[in-house]
Amino acid sequence: MQTWEHVSLWMDQLNGPLYARPSLDHARDVDVAIIGAGYTGLWTAYYLKRLAPSLDIVVLEAETAGFGASGRNGGWLIGGMLGESRYLQPLSPERRKAAYRLLKAIPDEVEGVLQREGIDCDYRKGGMLNCAARYPEQAERLRRELEALYREGHEESDYQWLDRQALERHVRIEGASGAVFSPHCATIQPAKLIRGLAETVERLGVTIHDRSPVIEWGAGQLRTERAVVRAKWIVPAVEGYAARFEALRRIQIPVQSMIVATEPLPDAVWAEIGLDQGQALSEHSRQVTYAQRSRDGRLVFGARGGYRFKGRLRDDFRLTEDEIGLRRYLMESLFPQLRGVRLSHAWGGNLGMARRFRPHMLCDPRAGLALAGGFGGEGVGATHLAGRTLADLILGRDSELVQQPWVFNGRSLDDLATWEPEPCRWLGYKAILAAFAREDRVLADRHSPAWRRRLASGIAAGLEGLMQ
Repeated sequence: MQTWEHVSLWMDQLNGPLYARPSLDHARDVDVAIIGAGYTGLWTAYYLKRLAPSLDIVVLEAETAGFGASGRNGGWLIGGMLGESRYLQPLSPERRKAAYRLLKAIPDEVEGVLQREGIDCDYRKGGMLNCAARYPEQAERLRRELEALYREGHEESDYQWLDRQALERHVRIEGASGAVFSPHCATIQPAKLIRGLAETVERLGVTIHDRSPVIEWGAGQLRTERAVVRAKWIVPAVEGYAARFEALRRIQIPVQSMIVATEPLPDAVWAEIGLDQGQALSEHSRQVTYAQRSRDGRLVFGARGGYRFKGRLRDDFRLTEDEIGLRRYLMESLFPQLRGVRLSHAWGGNLGMARRFRPHMLCDPRAGLALAGGFGGEGVGATHLAGRTLADLILGRDSELVQQPWVFNGRSLDDLATWEPEPCRWLGYKAILAAFAREDRVLADRHSPAWRRRLASGIAAGLEGLMQ
């Protein structure tokens, strides 16, 4: 039977080998057919079954639950969503505040499900730290962003400036000058969550078929290599794997993110570093770094990315020396005591990015289509919100969830923003990555003159703005 090994640290930590559930080999007529056994698909199945137990739901997975981003991510369960401020800025202060309450509640909502269903995924709500450490411009940017958050209606209890002394109660970082702390984040073991969620929906009566990649879908039916499924509703929950479907190819493009993990570190090293309350850690640069301390005492450290011409998926995530080296360099810049430490794992995954960095949740009743995606690497929490929302949309419930500005109710795929055609997309992404890398090199060099620092940051900021 098919097993999956070395997908990620998280998948390797699961008890025993992963054996495939039976693939679909016969025709089915169902109420809801979900493409993909990742977070979006399984949260949608979960809430549909909770609200309407009689529904016949099938989930078709190309590999196994957790093979995609749900089993490969950095384990940040954030009470928020990429692009939230751009969606909410036009709203009245009252509506904006209500929407932010909904987002900030995500970690607690997930914790409630974990307790109710008996899912152990190493959940720890320790908040998140966005640190200024490697150059002074980071603190200046963080201060400006914090002021912008307050103008949007957030309070100090949501986002708080920590000076170096206050930061050291959370984590000790080389050269740190401060950080912004938010309590609205938990860290988890991602593969334990997705595998536990798969077992939960199966107990509720959902059927999951592994090794059953969907070849095409539309007009109330979808097809695998061996079977046809007719469904009242089709839910493509494919995130970074949208590239496999023509209808979604320019709506959600795959971007790669890569992670390394140390061997378990001695207690004495952790006494120097900290991170003993389940905090999520990032270092404020356009490289997009993210880290956490795993339950078994490893530092898990990731950084964005890559994009392939025409949005091709990356299937081989045996990282190159350069890919590992960048993450090691960033990690050791923050924690010099980790220089030369053995890295036990290195892996990556495909995530889905929506145009203008605006995720979407869509329901087209005429086509029998519901989907969500484009979470841009911040989907561990947002997919839970998406699953709840899609369930309400499919069932026609007029809830607070379906009234949010990221919900396209009664709309079609044509109403979603699309990415530019190639080669514009690839050339733009390459230019942006090069500008980000150059900015980081210039700012990290304390001998760089002020004019060069301003120029590098100005170019990087300008290109970043074009993406939005």
